[in-house]
Amino acid sequence: MPVDQIPIGTFSRITQLSQKALRLYDEKGLLVPAARDICTGYRYYTLAQIERGIRIRHLLWLGFDLSGVEAILAARERGDAGTLRDLFARRLAATEQEVGRLHAIAEVLRMQDPLNGGFRMSVTEPVIKEIPALRVLTRRELGVYQETIPRLIGELCAYVTHMDGRQPSAKMAGPIMYICHEDEYRETDADIEMAIPITGSVNLEGTNVEVRTLPGGRFVSVLYTGPYGGVGKAYERLFAYMGEHRLAPAGPSRELYLNNPCEVPEEELLTEVQYPVQDLPPSA
Repeated sequence: MPVDQIPIGTFSRITQLSQKALRLYDEKGLLVPAARDICTGYRYYTLAQIERGIRIRHLLWLGFDLSGVEAILAARERGDAGTLRDLFARRLAATEQEVGRLHAIAEVLRMQDPLNGGFRMSVTEPVIKEIPALRVLTRRELGVYQETIPRLIGELCAYVTHMDGRQPSAKMAGPIMYICHEDEYRETDADIEMAIPITGSVNLEGTNVEVRTLPGGRFVSVLYTGPYGGVGKAYERLFAYMGEHRLAPAGPSRELYLNNPCEVPEEELLTEVQYPVQDLPPSA
């Protein structure tokens, strides 16, 4: 066997890629062995292929899938720096989003009470409120909850907080709220609307931000204390109350964020959940 002919087992040990993976990469044309035994089909690699094997393993460790690895290697061979920057930037954004998700999970696990299997949380008894119409600054788009909600909040707050030493014309007149237009949970294309009640005029020319009036009416409301991930308990209490009092939803629910997650621990977060309701017709 020539010195520059490395058996698949040895190549696997050097690159830390399993033989099963190497066979797959051969089939996909990602890392084709330099030689193959005619009789046995046994694969052999060269010293020059070690670098490519190690690079593939590193890219997989960074979280790229095989199509991404293939695109990076091809762009590298072309000297296409722009494509490489774009691929790595997208992978970084996905990684940061996943880090945020895992951090949220860790915080929720810290808050859990293992004795009853739930969060440390509380939900007040539901009350009926008459809420007037609200003039709000609003931004609505499709997206992923964890990424889209904080970004839209940031965009809206730019119109009601001091920016670059300038006084904005609009004044915040109530807590930031999320308006739920969905009938079901969506992973990637949720219909998300964030709103801030305001007074005063505001120049929105050339932006995607709008001013509109939220309808008033009769709402059933609860105050939930605890991590945002457990807010479903508030809805559970609301729907139980509506069932007991023969009430039906009459529009999208609202979540009002009453304190700042940057200033209080998760177990002290306050969220008011409001649902517009109407009476069910008398049963036959």
